[in-house]
Amino acid sequence: MIITETYKDVATKEGGDMRIFLFHPSIPNYPKAKFPGVVVFSEIYQVTGPVSRFARQIASQGYIVAAPSSYHEFTGPEPLAYDGPGTDAGNEWKVAKKVDAYDEDAKLAVDTLVGLETCTGRVGATGMCLGGHLAYRCALDPRVSAAVCYFATDIHSHSLGLGKNDDSLARAKDIKAELVMIFGKMDNHVPPEGRDAIRKALHEAGVTFSFFEPAWAQHAFIRDELSKGRYDAALSGICFEMLKDLFNRSLRSDLGPRSGEDIEIEDVC
Repeated sequence: MIITETYKDVATKEGGDMRIFLFHPSIPNYPKAKFPGVVVFSEIYQVTGPVSRFARQIASQGYIVAAPSSYHEFTGPEPLAYDGPGTDAGNEWKVAKKVDAYDEDAKLAVDTLVGLETCTGRVGATGMCLGGHLAYRCALDPRVSAAVCYFATDIHSHSLGLGKNDDSLARAKDIKAELVMIFGKMDNHVPPEGRDAIRKALHEAGVTFSFFEPAWAQHAFIRDELSKGRYDAALSGICFEMLKDLFNRSLRSDLGPRSGEDIEIEDVC
């Protein structure tokens, strides 16, 4: 599929306009095609190259992807660098932002997707690190049918946002979406006892979920750039197949009638 990339700046109550990067698929001869939507939440560095490439991968499967910039209260939509200052800023803003503001961002991203004429109205969510936690919280929205959460931080310690006292695990019973929770066995950001606490809470809340812990994976193992030696392409591919399986089952596409028009091929590289 051909992917068109745009963005939309959306006003927020908590402060500043939030830039939502949009990745939209198209299929030749199907001008009325409609696609499900997926919200992609970024790690603490905002929408970086690896996050954009992840969003394009998903869009190429036939989903409209919305990737919001999380730190609009503190800075612009530009990504932070994968270095010391970028890491420090991302970690500082992660706990300076209100949990209610994170939830507002998720709602606005879903609103943006379902408001598109080309969206079927069915929505999923995914994300990595901080974004894995935000995808989990996005699944509290009844409009969200499925979520894939990669190495979601701070769920086990209920330490997201201002005051470091989120209610994510306590609200597990409110999640009606199907979840896939992915954590590397060697992830020192979410220790074994933390993963056990998440799994136990989801079981007790009656959530439909899969839980995958690849043996040799570290934190951020799907980040394909400047990953400090953690990137594992093979495991990333396996996890992406899990994402495809869940979203294909839960969301689906509606292509509409085929137009039958000739396809113009451009003579460009």
